[in-house]
Amino acid sequence: MMKITPEEVIVLSKYVADICGIFLDQSKAYLLESRLRGLVEKYGCSSYGQLHMKAKWDTEGTIEKEIIAEITTNETSFFRDTVPFELLKQKILGDLIDKRRSQSSGLFSTPIRIWSAACSTGQEVYSIAIVLKELLPDLNKFNIKILGTDISGRAIAQASYGQYNRFEIERGLSKERIEKYFIRNGNVWKIKDELRALATFKKYNLMRPIVSLGKFDIIFCRNVAIYFTPEGRAILFDKIGDVLEADGYLIVGATESLMNVCHKFEPKIYLSSVFYQLIHSRGILT
Repeated sequence: MMKITPEEVIVLSKYVADICGIFLDQSKAYLLESRLRGLVEKYGCSSYGQLHMKAKWDTEGTIEKEIIAEITTNETSFFRDTVPFELLKQKILGDLIDKRRSQSSGLFSTPIRIWSAACSTGQEVYSIAIVLKELLPDLNKFNIKILGTDISGRAIAQASYGQYNRFEIERGLSKERIEKYFIRNGNVWKIKDELRALATFKKYNLMRPIVSLGKFDIIFCRNVAIYFTPEGRAILFDKIGDVLEADGYLIVGATESLMNVCHKFEPKIYLSSVFYQLIHSRGILT
């Protein structure tokens, strides 16, 4: 079995970091080796270094896309970590709707823009949609748009279709929610059209400029920046600050903190849960 050398780890780690922001040091050599082994064999490479060279020479970018697909992890579940969704339901959505209603003077449907920045196969997006439905039974009174982005084309394809097998559907969802929000077809479950209509999915590399995505009231960016270098994290959250509304809300992973990462944000605490807002936004917590 072909082994990856320390020199190849250095070269491939830099290459992966450059194309998708994920940094894998020598301690992750096993990950590079195991996940790229199939591509080494597929393209008849005599070494991992040769795979890197073929990727650099591939003007179509096919090998690069395949490397990204193999490296990126799509580990997720419905209502993962629970706390962010309780925070969304108990605090953030209520405050946001009150502010947006006052701004629109009731003349238009209340706008709500949400971005799931690393949505994987869509479970986070549909968990958000379920929270919205449970909090706002009449969704027609609101102009809701949820954007889910991920660097993996395979993940985005599944997210867009909104279909899950038994293992996926039972991770984080109660029997009642499954029956209420999904339609079963044999051994798969598909999200109902009312919730699917709230979401749009797009393949997107967070290392690219993100201003083209528009502005958002709420941004979920959980468990993706932990794979970036410190410099990469700073750049990412600086860009996120540019697309977050002045009074918007940023939710990161349970083990993540923006302290000493991005000067644009300050932490806010509600019921022992942390979210972030732009520093010039001075909302009063109740």
